[in-house]
Amino acid sequence: MNLTISGHHLEVTPALREHVRNKLERVTRHFDQVVDVNVLLTVEKLKEKERRQKAEVTLHMKGKDIFVEQSHEDLYAAIDQLMDKLDRQVVRHKDRLQDHHHEAVKRQEMGAAL
Repeated sequence: MNLTISGHHLEVTPALREHVRNKLERVTRHFDQVVDVNVLLTVEKLKEKERRQKAEVTLHMKGKDIFVEQSHEDLYAAIDQLMDKLDRQVVRHKDRLQDHHHEAVKRQEMGAAL
């Protein structure tokens, strides 16, 4: 898995990098077929302080791309909420991939009799 962490209007510190990596471990634990992850951390110049810090992630996996963004007044809280959203979407995607449809017993017996 390739991980790219970049900052827009801020310097990505080693502590921020480590926090993102630790949070991403939970996502990759649920679904290991992730090809590429791009994380963008931004500080925007907005008047309302509660939405200044913004975290975005684009997750590329076989057959699908997932994009999630989250804003908060604290960048670490934005990353935490972002990873929660991403985890829910990845688990939902994994459930959709699994085959939950089983053939009826009658059809299986008829197919075996032919």
